Amino acid sequence: MTEERLYELIQEKERRASVAMPATMRKVYVWMTLALAITGFTAWMVADTGLWFTIASNRVLLWGLIIAELGMVFGISAGINRLSPAVATLLFALYSLLNGITLASIFIIYDIGSIATVFFIAAGMFAAMGVVGIVLKTALSKFGNILLMGLLGLIIASLVNVFFIKSGMMELMLSWAGVVIFAGLTMYDTQRIKQMLIDAEQPEEVTQKIALLGALCLYLDFINMFLYLLRIFGGSRD
Repeated sequence: MTEERLYELIQEKERRASVAMPATMRKVYVWMTLALAITGFTAWMVADTGLWFTIASNRVLLWGLIIAELGMVFGISAGINRLSPAVATLLFALYSLLNGITLASIFIIYDIGSIATVFFIAAGMFAAMGVVGIVLKTALSKFGNILLMGLLGLIIASLVNVFFIKSGMMELMLSWAGVVIFAGLTMYDTQRIKQMLIDAEQPEEVTQKIALLGALCLYLDFINMFLYLLRIFGGSRD
C-alpha cells in the first residue's frame, strides 16, 4: 500500500468518524443520563427507607456490593466486544443500580439542598469539559497514562489519609486533586470515543457498543467528580 493510499484511508476513517460522532454522542449522553437517574433514584430510596443502615451494618454484604461493582465495570470494559448490545446495556443498568445502593450514604451524610447544588455544579463542569474534549484539536491520548497514574496516586494517598494520617486538610487537597483528575479524564474519554469510531469499521452493532462503553466511562467520570465536589462544598445534615 502506497503512502498516498494510506493517507486517503486515514482521511476517510476520520471523515466517517466525524459524521458518526454526533449521533454516537447523543446515545452516550442518553444512556449516561438514564444510568445517573437509576443511581440517584436508587440511592434516595435506599436512604429514605432506612435500608442503608442494614447494608452498612453488614460488612460482608457491603463489601460484596463493592466487589460486584468493580467486577462489573471491568467485565463490561474488557468484554464489550464479546457481549451483545442488549446484554451490555442490561449489565450497565444493573451496575447503575448497585452503585446507587452504595452511594445512598450521601443522603444520610449531606443536606439535600447541598447535594442538589453540587450536582448542578458538577453537571456544568462536566458539560464544559465534554465540549472542550470534542472541539480541542490537540490529541489528549498522550495524557491518558498521566491521568491514570494520577488517579492511582490519588487512591493510594486517600487510603493512607483515611487509615493513618487522618488529616482534614489533606482530605481537602485530595478532593481538589480528584476534581482536576476527573475533569481531565472527562476530556480524555470524550476524545477517546471519537478515536474508537475512527478505529472501528462502524457497523451498527459496533457503534452501539462504542456508545455504551463511552457512556460507562463518562458516567464514572461524572460520579467521581460529583463526589469530590460534594466533599468540598457539601453541607452536612443537621
